Amino acid sequence: MDDRDQNTTGGLSEDLLTQASMGHPYGSFMPGPSAEEGMQAKAGEKLADGEEKADHEAMLDGLRTVYDPEIPVNIYDLGLIYECEMDEAGDVAVTMTLTAPACPVAGEMPGQVAQAVANVAGVGEVTVTLTWEPAWTPDRMSDDAKMALDYF
Repeated sequence: MDDRDQNTTGGLSEDLLTQASMGHPYGSFMPGPSAEEGMQAKAGEKLADGEEKADHEAMLDGLRTVYDPEIPVNIYDLGLIYECEMDEAGDVAVTMTLTAPACPVAGEMPGQVAQAVANVAGVGEVTVTLTWEPAWTPDRMSDDAKMALDYF
């Protein structure tokens, strides 16, 4: 019997396995939480009566602060946001998708998006709903995103 028969880590060092299971910044061997159709994330608080509401462009600017970790383009220009609407109370509903259901950050991304929009002054409670329909395609990207990714 050689050392490989006794090695339960598949030849990977304990340090590397620990980094992978803790979400090491250079990648992970362990899948993140899965994301199902209709999954929701919430952030923010109700606006006070009379508090000025953010305009639509400010909300989009908030969305543009969130980047797909595997693609150097923000999620808005990547075409992952299908809808971003504010109601009369200042609460915001976002409908979004991901590039693929198996995206490593699928279970985390909606929460990041909710928090980014909630951080915009004049935004109340934010609800982000994940959808897989219609499926994302590269055609949804903005021209700026296509140019950044050399996709012409």
